[in-house]
Amino acid sequence: MSADVEPAAPEPTESTESTTAGRSERAREGESGPQPYGLPGKPLARGPFLFGLVGGLGVLTAIAIAQMVVASLSTIILVVVAMFLAVGLNPAVEALQRRGLARRGAISIVFAGVIVAFALFGLAVVPPVSQQLSEFVAAVPTYVTELGKNPTLHQLDADYQILAQLKTFVTNTLGPSLASGIMGAGLVVLNGVYTTVTLLVLMLYFLGSLHTIKDYLLKLVPASRRTRTRAISEQILSGIGGYVAGNVLISVIAGFLTWIFLSIAGVQYALALALVVALTDLIPLVGATIGAVLVTGVALLQSVPAGIACAVFFVVYQQVENYFIYPRVMKRSVDVAPAVTVIAALFGGALLGIVGALLAIPVAAAIALIVREVVLPRQDHA
Repeated sequence: MSADVEPAAPEPTESTESTTAGRSERAREGESGPQPYGLPGKPLARGPFLFGLVGGLGVLTAIAIAQMVVASLSTIILVVVAMFLAVGLNPAVEALQRRGLARRGAISIVFAGVIVAFALFGLAVVPPVSQQLSEFVAAVPTYVTELGKNPTLHQLDADYQILAQLKTFVTNTLGPSLASGIMGAGLVVLNGVYTTVTLLVLMLYFLGSLHTIKDYLLKLVPASRRTRTRAISEQILSGIGGYVAGNVLISVIAGFLTWIFLSIAGVQYALALALVVALTDLIPLVGATIGAVLVTGVALLQSVPAGIACAVFFVVYQQVENYFIYPRVMKRSVDVAPAVTVIAALFGGALLGIVGALLAIPVAAAIALIVREVVLPRQDHA
């Protein structure tokens, strides 16, 4: 029985431990070559210095990205607005496609319609403004002559040398200020023209490649969720398109009815004022009121009865638009509660101004759709 008992393993001694360490060191040297400076230490990834360095670089990168976004915010807004308009005009393009036209031909017709609308707006607004300025400049010498014949002004000039001081003010202060103001106004006009042309070109490119962009973005979604994501995205895009088309239709109705009323009331520049109403009516919440106030003020300058008639017309029409036209036009495009619409427009206007107010309502509709189709079903099954 003593022969079957296994001998106990020898306890490791200091010499065996050193021998094992030497073997492991020689094995490492054999794998990675000789180490003239000894074995490497722990990786620096676990050290606090590298952790702090990487964290600091991450913070600096985030700050740089934020500064770049702020510096290019106007360009980002321009791109977003162009994409928004392209999505809004896409239903018109698809309607022409259903009538047998190729997509390029349909895009060309829709884009030509947009250009014609811009041209008509310029032709209706620019001539009255230039005529008013020309009449004012031509009447300035008459105003000066009448002031020179005023006996009260003669007495004040003899006492206080008003004409000499006025001449000095015009020569030294008002003249340079007007010159710089004219240069600034010219730069603003050029910037507006450049922005408009850029917006139209971007809108044309987005409209032509809208399907390609959608297909590319859907490839980033996992294949198991791609079908549902496509359906939700199509619903969102159709809602945005319906909102843009409905908003434009409401603005056209407002401008057309305003033109008819101003023509009947005998207000000058009826077409230009009607286009102003149509343009401001695109702005949610306050746009119709702004247009009404502007047109009523212009009508009051021409005739008090005409101004009062304009005020009554706009009060009645806004009630009809708010409770009859707007609900019927928008009921199939955006499904958002009225309170959410108002809150979204307020937040959008506070963040991005008029552009934010325009984009806020379809964005709120898209968020509501995602919450209804994605978030709430998950909560029900949780």
